[in-house]
Amino acid sequence: MTTPISSLRLIPLAALLAGHLLLAGCGKDNASSAPAAAAKPALTVETVAPASADWPLTLAANGDIAAWQEAVIGAEVSNYRLSEVRVNVGDRVKKGQVLARIDSDTVAAELAQTRAAVAEAEAAVTEAAANAERAKRLQEAGFYSAQTGSQFLTGEQTARARLAAARAKAHADEIRLGRTQVVAPDDGIISARAATAGSLTQPGQELFRLIRGGRLEWRAKVAEADLGRIALGTVARLTLPGGAELVGRVRAVAPSVDPASRDGLIYVDLPTGPGDAARTGMFARGVFELGRGVALTLPQTAVVARDGFAYVYRLEGADKSGLGKVAQTKVELGRRVGDRVEIVAGLKADARVVATGGGFLADGDTVRVTK
Repeated sequence: MTTPISSLRLIPLAALLAGHLLLAGCGKDNASSAPAAAAKPALTVETVAPASADWPLTLAANGDIAAWQEAVIGAEVSNYRLSEVRVNVGDRVKKGQVLARIDSDTVAAELAQTRAAVAEAEAAVTEAAANAERAKRLQEAGFYSAQTGSQFLTGEQTARARLAAARAKAHADEIRLGRTQVVAPDDGIISARAATAGSLTQPGQELFRLIRGGRLEWRAKVAEADLGRIALGTVARLTLPGGAELVGRVRAVAPSVDPASRDGLIYVDLPTGPGDAARTGMFARGVFELGRGVALTLPQTAVVARDGFAYVYRLEGADKSGLGKVAQTKVELGRRVGDRVEIVAGLKADARVVATGGGFLADGDTVRVTK
């Protein structure tokens, strides 16, 4: 039996259509058998609760270290040559110790001349006194007139006045001779030296600077609103640029406030000694201890700093398997002691927060709690 040509043409078309349907069915089966998308893995964390602690109440401040008093030492005689300089910067000196010597030959010669003039004036007084006594007796006997006797008495008084002037000049020269030694006006530390052997002294010239008593102080700048919180004797703890720490006490509170910065100065006496690291001109940070108070604290590792603010990740409950969600919570920080920080606001005392690893979390993340 012969097959029509039109029927033969339809066979390949039907086969092609059947193949497409088969492939489509296979694709649908593969898609339905693909595994569901993997869920985001939960970070394993430990949690911690805020703890109460009795911490000191402090007030932070910054300021410079300066000399309690700094004496400027100069020569008291001018236009004389410095013959010797005995001290240098950093030396500790005692009151009355000789710091430098000025050439005294000229002053000593002038003093010797003045003393000779004193001796001459004393002899003149002796002679004038004898003449006045003789004239008095002769006047009483009628040999001298009253005018002549008065002249001898005036001569005696003039001689005594000249003697007094000569003695005053001798005393002044003795003082000048003593001032050829530049001495320390007080115990202290030499903080600056401009004296050079061989140079001429000039009026008002500075030769040395002396930190009186070796005493230093911290001049802390405190906002005007906090000045009333600081009393005399308050303990201040300083941290120097090198990391050394000093403990001082408030000596005085400035009675005025800078109108530009609105800050007042607190003067803190510092301990001094050969081994102390404090130096005049240093910048130091410190805190004033104002008392003690209860603080709600967390480990510093539980706090995350972002965009200039502090956050913790608070656990919002966990199921039996230990899975739970965290909420990013903004907190306000206060004092820091050791590895713990005070939470001033933003967190309740019964909350539980992620102890470490908060930097890897985001608000609403699922975590697995191990503790």
